[in-house]
Amino acid sequence: MMTLQDFAKQRDFLVCVDSDGCAMDTMDVKHIRCFGPCLVREWGLEAWTEPILKRWNEINLYSMTRGINRFKALAEFLGETNAWYTPIEGVEELVAWIGSAPELSNAALAEAVKTARGPALAKALSWSKAVNAAIDALPESEKKPFPGVAEALATAHAAADVAVVSSANREAVEEEWARCRLFASVDVLCCQDAGSKTACIAQLKEKGYAPDHILMVGDAPGDQVAAEKNSVYFYPILVQHEAESWAGFIKTALPALTSGRYAACQDEQNKAFRRNLGMPTARA
Repeated sequence: MMTLQDFAKQRDFLVCVDSDGCAMDTMDVKHIRCFGPCLVREWGLEAWTEPILKRWNEINLYSMTRGINRFKALAEFLGETNAWYTPIEGVEELVAWIGSAPELSNAALAEAVKTARGPALAKALSWSKAVNAAIDALPESEKKPFPGVAEALATAHAAADVAVVSSANREAVEEEWARCRLFASVDVLCCQDAGSKTACIAQLKEKGYAPDHILMVGDAPGDQVAAEKNSVYFYPILVQHEAESWAGFIKTALPALTSGRYAACQDEQNKAFRRNLGMPTARA
């Protein structure tokens, strides 16, 4: 699949689509089956398994922190666990690393572990590696697109260039999208290796699209922020209403984009997105 560096504009419009939790029904299973259980095992939190897993899923799936970086989520969660359930040795060092690290990745964490004063950084790395192994072990049948995604991408591709804009590992996205036969409706793949979502959209804009001809389709607040920072439109895929959201993309969002009417519905889309994640619709 073509990289951002090699991609050239072909149509007047551009539709950017996130992968995990947006096009691919993979976000819930990864957190419910991998992230949360690995966390309970790593920190020995079995005595509080039910509330622990519920809170982890609230942070990562069902609130305005949906899609947060795994290490930021871990620091927030362990801070709460330290206050509410049981002492977490070295949690302050983990929080400090997150605030100063050049990047939040396993590689950067592995470097920090070499000079760590306490056990929290090493345990965070152990947890992260266990999560990756658990995700790799998930059956292919549990990593599939949401209903309506293939049709929506094909419809979009008839009217616009289509870019996958994801913060996930490129190899994982390539495997999942190729296996599900979605790449026939995609022109360019922008993943973790190409930079942040904000940076990727900015580089795509430089290919020659007018800002009001670009639509970012996503499921997490970070997708909305990436769109807003680039002054392009945002269409939300609502968690637990994904099939309806994709049907709405075909019926209303894409026609509004290509006819120049999307600005009129952007505010309502933003309100629906915030309501669905349990937040007030008016910005503070």
